[in-house]
Amino acid sequence: MRTIKKRTAVRDIKILDKSANLSSRMKDTMVRTKERAEETREPRSGSPTEYAARNIQDKAQGAVSDAVHRLPNPRAEARENISRAKGHFQEVRSQHPKERQRTAEQAQKAAHKAKTEAENLKKTASRAKETAQEAKSTVKDAKQTLKQVRADGRVVSPPSYMNKGVKAYPPTGNTAESAGKSAKTIKSTAKGFKDTAKGSIKMAKKSVKTSEQAIRQAVKTARQAAKTAHRTAQAYAKAARTAERTARAATKAAAQAAKAAARGIAAMVKATIAAAKGLIAAVAAGGWVAVLVIVIICMIGLIVGSIFGIFFANEPNPGTGQTASSVMAEIDAEYTGCINNIIASNTHDSLEMSGARASWKELLAVYAVKTATDPDNPLEVAVMDDEKAAILRSVFWDMNAISYWIESIEHSSSYIDEDGNEQTDTWTEYILHITVSRKTPVEMAAQYGFTGDQKECLEELLKPENISLWNTLLYGISGTGDGSMIEIAATQIGNVGGEPYWSWYGFGSREEWCACFVSWVAEQCGYIDAGIIPRFAWCPSGVQWFKDREQWQDGGYTPRPGDIIFFDWEPDGECDHVGIVESVADGKVNTIEGNAGDTCRKCSYDLGSVKIYGYGVPSY
Repeated sequence: MRTIKKRTAVRDIKILDKSANLSSRMKDTMVRTKERAEETREPRSGSPTEYAARNIQDKAQGAVSDAVHRLPNPRAEARENISRAKGHFQEVRSQHPKERQRTAEQAQKAAHKAKTEAENLKKTASRAKETAQEAKSTVKDAKQTLKQVRADGRVVSPPSYMNKGVKAYPPTGNTAESAGKSAKTIKSTAKGFKDTAKGSIKMAKKSVKTSEQAIRQAVKTARQAAKTAHRTAQAYAKAARTAERTARAATKAAAQAAKAAARGIAAMVKATIAAAKGLIAAVAAGGWVAVLVIVIICMIGLIVGSIFGIFFANEPNPGTGQTASSVMAEIDAEYTGCINNIIASNTHDSLEMSGARASWKELLAVYAVKTATDPDNPLEVAVMDDEKAAILRSVFWDMNAISYWIESIEHSSSYIDEDGNEQTDTWTEYILHITVSRKTPVEMAAQYGFTGDQKECLEELLKPENISLWNTLLYGISGTGDGSMIEIAATQIGNVGGEPYWSWYGFGSREEWCACFVSWVAEQCGYIDAGIIPRFAWCPSGVQWFKDREQWQDGGYTPRPGDIIFFDWEPDGECDHVGIVESVADGKVNTIEGNAGDTCRKCSYDLGSVKIYGYGVPSY
């Protein structure tokens, strides 16, 4: 009898207890159900978006857990099959040999089948692994979604079972009883999952619906805002048009107000002038109180009318002592010096000078309007200073221009020399021509771009009724005297040679032309035809004319502007020269004379000088 070899049973292989495994899974399910219930009782979602994120995490974790527990365990099943096979082999050993052979064959088939099942289980394990990887990927995507939601400013706390493991406890008590309880728990959990899923879906639908409503409301709000902005823009445009019309109306009203102010100032000055005329009568009547009131009113009226402040310009500047007359004298000297420089710098045999410069009355009128009504930098003109002196000088040279040219004439003459031969001499004559040109106030207004109001102010200053104010300013004439003679004479300052005057008188060549000059000025004023001043070219005849009419004063007389002054240079009792009295100040008599060194210029003498022969006093 053959001895059957016995194989020692392997006792270190653990037998899988399906009940225990089932109990462990049920424990895990209970823990997760409890945690979900706690999260349901204590929701941490602050918004529908957070709630959806939490549900995504829960579902992903649940999918992983279910995949792990529902898939078969290949190792456990392999061990179970091997254990059954060993038990079968032991049973076979105790049977009959034939039975043992038949049993052996069955065992081989069973072993082959077990091997095949083991391979199938291996494949199933591989698929389970792939499923687990997919579940992990799902969890990873859920976490990425959670991070994005948190980055958007909404904090979502993950479920507790994602941050800690679930501890499995060993089964206790009766296994069957535990299994029954686990089955009930599973049913309850499934129902909870179903309710939770329904709630999640319902909440998601509500969130979608809420989002759609919010989008529709946002669009509606945007449209309303656009309409409001459009209406606001239209209102702004309308307000801008209204403001523009208001500005135009204000500009027009301002222009009208300026014109009215100019007319008011002019009327005030006229009233001041009328009051000044009554001043002498008031003084004569002894009404000194009335005189004081009138003076104050006149001062206020003249100061308010800024362009009329020019009539105060001879008051000394408290700081520099400058006056309009002092600045005018400086400019006159510059003008004469310019002509003298032309004469000195050009070689010539004879000089012919023509033209005349603008009068100081016209110059000062243009200066006053330009300075006092300058839209960018208006200045009062009642007080003279360096800045205003520069403006006056600029106006002077804008209104006056000096030009010159040299004419050359070839001459020849024949003569018989000592030997009886005819000889011819040739030479060239050089004639220096100097021309003074001036612009009128109207031309200056155009050059400076005066407005209509500025032109009206200029016209107002130059009106004939203001002549007495100009005479007072320019020549110191107050009450008596005449400024016209001085005004015309001043325009001729700088003339050299006297050709315009002696040729006017009728001479064909140069003559001593001082008397011709005085006569020419008188003729320009209309005084010769009026019989106020004689037409004369010889000084003694002029003296006799005034003496015949009892309009003569000797050298001790204090003259008035416009009087005719006669000189005796030797003195030998015969008149040698004549001029026009411009002003009297500081013990001096200031004159404008023609042929004073063959030029027209200003001169000054002491009152009562022995050179003064006497004065003709025209009856202006």
